[in-house]
Amino acid sequence: MTHVPPNPAARLRGTAAGLLTAALAVAAHGVGSGALPMGASAVELALLAATVGALAATIARAADPRVLLALLGAGQLLGHLMLGAAGHAHSTAASPPAAVMLIAHLTAIAVGAILIAVGDRLCCAVSRAVRAAVRTPGPLVPAPPAVAAGGADQPLRSSLLLAASVSHRGPPVSLAR
Repeated sequence: MTHVPPNPAARLRGTAAGLLTAALAVAAHGVGSGALPMGASAVELALLAATVGALAATIARAADPRVLLALLGAGQLLGHLMLGAAGHAHSTAASPPAAVMLIAHLTAIAVGAILIAVGDRLCCAVSRAVRAAVRTPGPLVPAPPAVAAGGADQPLRSSLLLAASVSHRGPPVSLAR
């Protein structure tokens, strides 16, 4: 079984998908109701965004824009249902019509999925280029095998030559005093 290196962009893709899920839900419901989610609604939305982000980071085919589109769409649908169940409704007269909100959501989801997929591919390409640039080449010529030296009765020739080249004569004793 071969080892497949992990996608260097998976965490970034997951982070982007989670943040986009939370940002779109908060923005849409902020525009629709005039108030941002607070308390338990905000915690639920944060958990939903973390779940979408984790799925986008761990699903093998999540770099495909169609898979991202499905993940982001499911995140928006669940976010809308969660915020609606918590009593966060579109009740202001200044809120845009439902059709405009739906088109805005779908457009943001599609553009977000495409941008995240393009960012994923760009991150992978840059990572490959950096790895190729900093890769240290192996040795061009294989090193000779190491030879283990065993004990010998006679000293090495280099030791004998060194001992013979050292002078045993020192300065006169009268100069040392």
